Amino acid sequence: APRVRSSHRAMDNIVYSTISVKETDHLDIQPQGSKQAEAFVNAFLKHRLPRLGAEQIQERLNRKAVILEHFLKKRKKEKRRKTKCLSAKERRELRIFELKPEQQRYELFLPLHDLWKQYIRDLCNGLKPDMQTQMIQTKLLKADFHGAIVTVTKSKCPSYVGVTGIILQEMKHIFKIITEENKLKVIPKQNSVFSVEIDGFVSYIYGSKFQLRASERSAKKFKGKGSIDL
Repeated sequence: APRVRSSHRAMDNIVYSTISVKETDHLDIQPQGSKQAEAFVNAFLKHRLPRLGAEQIQERLNRKAVILEHFLKKRKKEKRRKTKCLSAKERRELRIFELKPEQQRYELFLPLHDLWKQYIRDLCNGLKPDMQTQMIQTKLLKADFHGAIVTVTKSKCPSYVGVTGIILQEMKHIFKIITEENKLKVIPKQNSVFSVEIDGFVSYIYGSKFQLRASERSAKKFKGKGSIDL
């Protein structure tokens, strides 16, 4: 133990020994005891430790580590700019949802129909003959019909009856469908009944009770009767 203490004292003597003038010149630093260096240290500590007096600072300098105070500047919270969506009028003016004549081809949308069939199968956990029709009915009421092949079975307008095609766009009051003859038809939901067939299951949709956007329909509670039949 005495040897350990003596070695610590020797190390302290080396660490806290005065730096010679030759060494200060070589290191390009102010010599210890210099009034200029002392004034700089005192000014620096007074600036960094404004809450302490001169005597308290000197006490802390007695071979002790000094923790300098650091004042953080409060950052102003930047307001997030909300992205402005296009209005319905702006969308109409830009013709975002309009199909060019060369794009109005039935065969182009058959892959979309295949995706829709797989989407419904996944939604219903596989369409099997022994499945309860009530469960399928509930799922279809909230499903997205973009890509479905529908047929108008009843309508107040006789010219709509029998029209069959792939749904390209569903709005609140209409279905836009493309027929096998490459004709784009706009069918109103009001006073129309549509049939949808997938894997042997035929569904009948009453358009008058179905006048919602696809996004709104997913969160709405429907009464089964008068909306869709299987």
